[in-house]
Amino acid sequence: MKITPPYLLFIGDATDQLSIKMAQSAAYWRPELCIGEMSVAGCRVTTGLAQHTICDAAKLGAKTFVLGFANSGGILDKKWLPYILEALEHGMDIVSGLHEKLTNIDEIINKAKQCNRQLFDIRHPTSQFATGTGRKRSGKRLLTVGTDCSVGKMYTTLSLEQAMSEKCMDVNFRATGQCGILVAGTGIAIDCVVADFISGAVETLSPDADEQHWDVIEGQGSLSHPAFAGVSLGLLHGSQPDALVICHALNRSHMRGLPNTSFPSIETTIELNLAAAQLTNPNARIVGISVNTSSVSAAQGREICDQLSLQLGLPCVDPVRDGTALIVENL
Repeated sequence: MKITPPYLLFIGDATDQLSIKMAQSAAYWRPELCIGEMSVAGCRVTTGLAQHTICDAAKLGAKTFVLGFANSGGILDKKWLPYILEALEHGMDIVSGLHEKLTNIDEIINKAKQCNRQLFDIRHPTSQFATGTGRKRSGKRLLTVGTDCSVGKMYTTLSLEQAMSEKCMDVNFRATGQCGILVAGTGIAIDCVVADFISGAVETLSPDADEQHWDVIEGQGSLSHPAFAGVSLGLLHGSQPDALVICHALNRSHMRGLPNTSFPSIETTIELNLAAAQLTNPNARIVGISVNTSSVSAAQGREICDQLSLQLGLPCVDPVRDGTALIVENL
């Protein structure tokens, strides 16, 4: 699967900034791949990109129409069908990160065939994967892991890729979720891979490479989260990480969505992830801590990061406020 830029990001009538994270991720990390955004009446949010109609975007060279929103249940509202069909008629492929597949809707399938266009349900892998082998692969790998879900693993990974590129390092971002796939143009949505094949899928995602090449692999879930630890474990085993970056968010008292759970310490997270990673790479080590400090002031956030760095003997940064250059230096 390879998504063809440039993109027209469709955000519909969204009113919640978090609901357009697909579009926002592409607009923030890969603006050069985007023609602009399209919204309809009632929309109260924006990616910050220029507004275009489907017709105008096609004239500007848009190749892919991205459903850049999410909703509860991941259902494709039928009111968006006319826009999807219009984009197909104007020569665009369609990308969706929703649970409901484009390829399950006859009207869209028929129009895509008629227009010789592709449909990308990027939440749903189409490849067949083998089970993991644990075979040592050439090249180097970094994986982001977290104390919880939604603590900034994708953002941290992309920030690391950017900082490494600025130092002229040979590096690739490897996407494992639908937003990351849109940013990278390719990848595997690991949370939709059958459990037995997760580690094998990650081996496929990050194959043998030159000895000085780094794959920075987007983490998912958390080993401490009762719902999503299985995906996290498969990523750890399949990626064979040489380096791990711990991602954390301040001021959480329980695991996301589970108010009756306890929240792990960074020290516990380090211990759990190193033990799991060393099954397939005995030399795996922690190289830095990434902290989302948005719940406190910038000055308080910097003080907390400094304290954690002193306590753990590792560089500690907020990737939004500080960038990740200090972690890259530690590589």
